[in-house]
Amino acid sequence: MPDSPPAQQQTPPGDTGAMDPEPRDEMRGYRGRDLLAGTVALVTGGDSGIGRAVCVAFAKEGADVALAYLDEHADAEHTAGLVRAEGRRCLTLPGDLGDAGHCAEVVRRTVEELGRLDTVVNNIATQEPVDALTDIDDDAWLRTFEVNIHSYFRVTKAALEHLPDGGAIVNTGSINGLRGNKSLIDYSATKGAVQSLTYSLAQSLTPRGIRVNCVAPGPVWTPLIPATMPPDTVEGFGEQTPMGRPASADEIAPSFVFFAAPRLSSYYTGEVLAPVGGETLPG
Repeated sequence: MPDSPPAQQQTPPGDTGAMDPEPRDEMRGYRGRDLLAGTVALVTGGDSGIGRAVCVAFAKEGADVALAYLDEHADAEHTAGLVRAEGRRCLTLPGDLGDAGHCAEVVRRTVEELGRLDTVVNNIATQEPVDALTDIDDDAWLRTFEVNIHSYFRVTKAALEHLPDGGAIVNTGSINGLRGNKSLIDYSATKGAVQSLTYSLAQSLTPRGIRVNCVAPGPVWTPLIPATMPPDTVEGFGEQTPMGRPASADEIAPSFVFFAAPRLSSYYTGEVLAPVGGETLPG
């Protein structure tokens, strides 16, 4: 389990190797049971953090993986190596998913090069803490929405013609989408939208048996944290939870396996699973 981190800062989008403490995101102790054997998954933001852990967990469950990411090439290749070490194929897809055309392109290449598409994990996100709403200009607001929610819509829309009946879509939400965050206003708004999109798509796609669910974690120790937060905020990150620490990505990835695997979650759609370290919310 990760310790609370000391003060530190990185240049966005962040690098796993520079993090202190070293994150747990390789699913080293996880044993698969062929729950996803013969399937193909596309994971956005799959280079590091939760995305990396999900890619490796899916590979251990028998899936081939396409991982989309911005430009963190060293992290992406490391994740691809972990997937291939499990005997599975891995396709790396760099580029900006804030661009509509690239959203369609990653789906096209996944199907073209891996032969099919059974599971979509919309996981990519960006954030930038602010002191007040007036600190967010239009460009920053729109960029957060382009990456954090528009990419989910666009990737999913492109994937629908390829997903089989009975396929799965898993979206990454956040505790901040459930209860807001005064320093992450635009980010929290997009995560609330992700959760509402999940509910709506679940209803829309029930006739095809495509299950749509959401994992909404609390604080997780990933490169996004030192790359987007000031050092004094990074110090002690996650200590505010009842568990007194952040989660590791390895602790979150099994929730994605649960939602992706019909053997485990065939009667689950439109659900938000919130691993938040003991925090409880009213309502």
